[in-house]
Amino acid sequence: MHVIVITNRKGGTAKTTVAVNLAAELAARQLRVLLIDLDSQGHCAVGLGVRVEGASRTVHHLFRDPSARLADVIQETTVSNLSIAPADTLFNHGQGEGNDLRLKQAMADADLALRFDIVIIDTPPSLDALLMNALHAGTRVMVPYVPHHLSFEGVRQLVRVLFPIMTGPNRALKVLGFLPTMASDSFRLHRSVNAAAAGDFGADRLLPAIRNDIKLSEAMGAGRPIRQFAPSSRGAQDFAGLADEVLRRLEMPQPSAAVG
Repeated sequence: MHVIVITNRKGGTAKTTVAVNLAAELAARQLRVLLIDLDSQGHCAVGLGVRVEGASRTVHHLFRDPSARLADVIQETTVSNLSIAPADTLFNHGQGEGNDLRLKQAMADADLALRFDIVIIDTPPSLDALLMNALHAGTRVMVPYVPHHLSFEGVRQLVRVLFPIMTGPNRALKVLGFLPTMASDSFRLHRSVNAAAAGDFGADRLLPAIRNDIKLSEAMGAGRPIRQFAPSSRGAQDFAGLADEVLRRLEMPQPSAAVG
């Protein structure tokens, strides 16, 4: 089971947009996908039109109750083959201190490996125990960044965090790629920052960019993945291409995506 952690310590890099739409695109390819939302903003549920009531069990229950099971907080979505472990918007991130392996332990449930092909984890834009839990549980890291200097500095800072984990407690963790978001080749700054990323990390580490498209924001507001909300948009095209590249890098079969 592949576990993709989507992270950048800098906020505003479209992490959740990437998590929701990549998950939906992979699910459309008949892969069984679980989306875990560790960010207490809870926007993954919003982007999928999932209502999280006050009494709902969330993934953050794992960090309050040592006996809680991940399987008990998973909800189905209206997207075929896509399930979600939603966030608790009232969770205090300090409650997650003390056990960086809690999520990994919860994911060791053999039933989860039988139930899902890919897990995608959306993370908070902060260096805390929740991010550490994601990185200890993951097998791949995807780093979205806006091609601006501050966002790219966040990438550099994150790489410094990743290195001791990848060479120490989680040697299974590999970089899947760096993903330019809200990108435009017509902007000199974007070209410059992407060139710097290629220079620092290698051109083969860059993933195909997600171009700027207002339809992506509208889709999140409507609670629908872009492939359903605006299937002919640039955003839908870009996420389809991203899903193809992710499957290629994971060396997984690439069945055609279902329409709609």
